[in-house]
Amino acid sequence: MTDLAPAFPRGALRKAAARVDAATPADRDRAVDALRACAVLGVVLGHWLVTALVADGTALHAASPLRDMPWLAPVSWAFQTLAVFFLVGGHVATRGWASARARGESYGRWLAARLSRLFRPVLAVLGLWAVTAALLLLTGADLATVHTLVKLALSPMWFLLVFAALTAVTPLLARLHPLWPLVVVLHVDLLRFGFGAPSWLGWVNLAAGWLVPYTLGAAWTRGDLDRRRSGWILLAGGAASTAALVAWAGYPASMVGVPGAPVSNLDPPTLATVTFGLAQCGLALLLRERLRRAMRRPVAWAAVALVNLSAMTIFLWHQTALMATTATGLLAGRLPGLHTPPDGLEWVAARLLWLPVFALALTGCWATFRSVEQRGRGRRGSRVVRAHRPQRPATTTGGARHV
Repeated sequence: MTDLAPAFPRGALRKAAARVDAATPADRDRAVDALRACAVLGVVLGHWLVTALVADGTALHAASPLRDMPWLAPVSWAFQTLAVFFLVGGHVATRGWASARARGESYGRWLAARLSRLFRPVLAVLGLWAVTAALLLLTGADLATVHTLVKLALSPMWFLLVFAALTAVTPLLARLHPLWPLVVVLHVDLLRFGFGAPSWLGWVNLAAGWLVPYTLGAAWTRGDLDRRRSGWILLAGGAASTAALVAWAGYPASMVGVPGAPVSNLDPPTLATVTFGLAQCGLALLLRERLRRAMRRPVAWAAVALVNLSAMTIFLWHQTALMATTATGLLAGRLPGLHTPPDGLEWVAARLLWLPVFALALTGCWATFRSVEQRGRGRRGSRVVRAHRPQRPATTTGGARHV
């Protein structure tokens, strides 16, 4: 009896995964979904590891372990995965636009469908935090604390705005060579750091910097990156360039912003962030075949499909999950790794223990708000989730279809 008890859940899980696997179109490139899932989860884990809310009396202020422990910079190398997200985004958008044109669909209808998938979940986040901020202020919460919380909760929005802007100009970017925006980033940094140009000039890189992986995604769609040599060139060239920029050009080793640091690699993006992104994109391209093989396993594919269908919900609510855990924990006092300064290995060890709690809080947010995102996907997006019966392979112009 005891041996059979855990077998049923595993059997039920495998059956559900098999239904998801059977419902997936045969021509879908599952490696694309796997890369997107890795990118989203990388950002989530990265934020949970390097974002601290320190309790100082009745106030909370943001801090980062990277400030007092700069040797933790490799954490940012592993979890700053935005370049992979833009790579996949550029690939899917250019492929989707080609398919839309083949179907005779108008640009306006295509763009409206894509942007609604991005921004529909945003309304729930904005609404909840507008109410939360108002209630906190009305109950006498410290203004600086409210500002910190709202800023962290809404910080993922910048990514969506940039991504939406690039999506809107996808028809113009479909043939743009990634070298051109890379040259722009190079000259902007040269002017800023070499000739003392105003710091605001760096915000040109907010578009140009993320254009590089986005147009690499378009090149992937065109078939320009099919050979493994392309992946190796991007990986080796990007890694060597990033190492040189950090070692000899004075760029920070951390690929995310560090409070109090004179230069941030991410806010706005610097040349080091872009070259690091090239290395990440090269590695992603090299892993495509392995990921395709791994995604043939129904359980692995079902997990990836679930993350993809809730990608924006996970991305938008992960900071709220962290803050909800932090606020709730205050009821028990000042807890290590949650409210204490991130200045030592003890904090790191304690923070690792908090990660499952953050994940549980995020699961609650996901269960509450995932329907908002999935309604925006319509029948095509929900087909894999329902997975009620095997379907015939879908054929689309240009290959695998992505939602």
